[in-house]
Parts: sequence; C-alpha cells; structure tokens
Amino acid sequence: MRIAVTIFLTDETVTPTRLARELETRGFAGLYLPEHTHIPVERTTPYPAGGELPREYGRTLDPFVALGQAAAVTERLGLGTGITLVAQHDPIDLAKQAATLDHLSGGRFTLGVGFGWNVEEAADHGVQWRTRRALVRDRMALMRALWSEEPTGHEGEFGSVRPSLAFPKPVREPRGPVVGPRILVGGAAGPGLFAHIAEYADGWLPIGGRGLSESLPVLRSVWADAGRDPATLQCVPYAVHPTPGKLAHYADLGIEEVVVQLPPAGEAEVLRALDAYASLLQPSSQPLVSPSSAPRP
Repeated sequence: MRIAVTIFLTDETVTPTRLARELETRGFAGLYLPEHTHIPVERTTPYPAGGELPREYGRTLDPFVALGQAAAVTERLGLGTGITLVAQHDPIDLAKQAATLDHLSGGRFTLGVGFGWNVEEAADHGVQWRTRRALVRDRMALMRALWSEEPTGHEGEFGSVRPSLAFPKPVREPRGPVVGPRILVGGAAGPGLFAHIAEYADGWLPIGGRGLSESLPVLRSVWADAGRDPATLQCVPYAVHPTPGKLAHYADLGIEEVVVQLPPAGEAEVLRALDAYASLLQPSSQPLVSPSSAPRP
C-alpha cells in the first residue's frame, strides 16, 4: 500500500522543499496540500470538525506554488491537492496551473477536487452556495476542453471557452471520459457525489475513511452503471490517523493508497511524525506515477 501525507503548510511550518526531500528520501508516495485563499473573520459557518477553527486554516500556503517547489527538489514524489476549491477559481487559469504543474513534474500531479464548506470564503469569490456543485461540474468540463489534444470548445451554464491552443497538456492519457491529470473528488458519500466521480474523475478522496465498507460498494455500482471499468476506480482515504489494523482493513477493501495526516508544525515535530509513520511503509511502496501517466506520444 502506498502511503502519502497531507499537511497544512503555512508561514509557520516546515517548508515545502524540506518536507518534500524528506518524504522522497524516506519512501513516502506523495504530498497533498489543502487550500483556503482566506478565512473571513466575521463568519457564521461552523468548523465541520466542531469547536474553534484551527489557526492554520487562515495561514495556508497556496498549494500550487508550494507543490511547484516540492516538484523542483524531487523526482518521484507524487504531488496533489487535497483539495482544490474549484468553484473559487477561474477555470481557464486553473486548467493552465494544473497542466503546467503536471507537465513540469513529469505527470506526478493529482488534482483533488472539492466543493468547500466555508460559505463566507466562497461568497467573497462570487460563488452562490446552492449552485456550487453544478458550478464545479461545469468548470471541470471547461478544463477538460482545454486539456483535450485537439482544440475543443465548451459552452456551459456558468462559463465557456472557444476552441483554443492551450499548452502544455497534462501528461496522462485520457481515461474513458476523464481528460487531464489524475483527478480525485473529495466529499461525503452520497448519490450526488458519486455521480460526479463517475462522470469526470478517477476516484474518490474520502476524509477519514469511515464507513467505506458500506459506501465503497455503492460507488462501485454507480461507477459500473456509468460504463466505467471497475478495475480503474481509485479510493484514497484522506487525512487518516493510521494504525496497522486500519490499513489492513483498507487493503481488504482493495484500497492501494492512503493519505496520512501530519501536524501543521515546525521541522522538528514534523520529522518526528514521519519517524513514527516509518513502520507503516512497505518496501514495495511506490510513488504516485503510474503506467497511465506515461507521456503522450
């Protein structure tokens, strides 16, 4: 099983370059970074985990800039967002950022797609909360058009793009309806989410990984009904606090990759956490670059 990590990198934590080098040296498969552009001080949205919103949420580094630094000092480490708030981005700009990072890293990028939870943050980006899922779906379609090999246009409910020259292209070949870098969609289990995953993603990024014994078979059914190859569905439990028993359970479910949580801390504390996770690594652990990410001919 591949073991990747996630962390809130901030202006107060270990740096992206230091962490990335340590992860690759120690044999971890990847680094995923979350995104918050800002946290309005006056807000009514409760923190989903309960209690006060942790300090790091308002101090996160831009994930694409930080992952670019990580890519520059590594050769094999997978690089991902966990997640990108797609509704809060201009999709033409986001398509360029994702394709550039994937190209420069040799196909190591995973775009984690999310819908957000902070209403006030989204509102400052002009997002209407009740339509944000439809907005994300439309923006993903627009980005697929720009990532396509031939100039392809998109006319959607929320945006459009003319057939265009848009390079670089992501490294991975198209996978059924999916075009672009590896794409995982985050969120709680449900018919709406599973429909999104089957339509435009490579798999699911469930936070914590609870309830997968019940929900994963449902997703597999939706996936198959959409005409997707059952062997290609990926499920990557995210922000997991791992134990050997938990990892064994995931393996029994056919899960091949897990993203474990690191503390949003300085270098010394983060390295201690990596030492604690070292026993979970298997000699066969591999980075996130797979045969499907072979360069285009």
